[in-house]
Amino acid sequence: MTVELKLYSREMCSWCTDAKDYLTEHGYSFVEIDVGQDRQAYQEMKELSDQTCVPTFVAGDKVLANFDTDQLQDFLRENEINP
Repeated sequence: MTVELKLYSREMCSWCTDAKDYLTEHGYSFVEIDVGQDRQAYQEMKELSDQTCVPTFVAGDKVLANFDTDQLQDFLRENEINP
């Protein structure tokens, strides 16, 4: 079973751009949700992560916020999310 990878982001967020670039360059599929445009999505992200930080990744019931590239790689591997 493939887990959908969601990326909560905001326009003009350099970390969000870096995260999207990383995923795209490595061939990952993901759904981007702009919390700057969708207040309901922002509230959802806050409830899932207990934070207001973007970018935030969600895969199933797993959440990754405030991360670096190594943590993102671990998150993807641990949740069996493949390109």
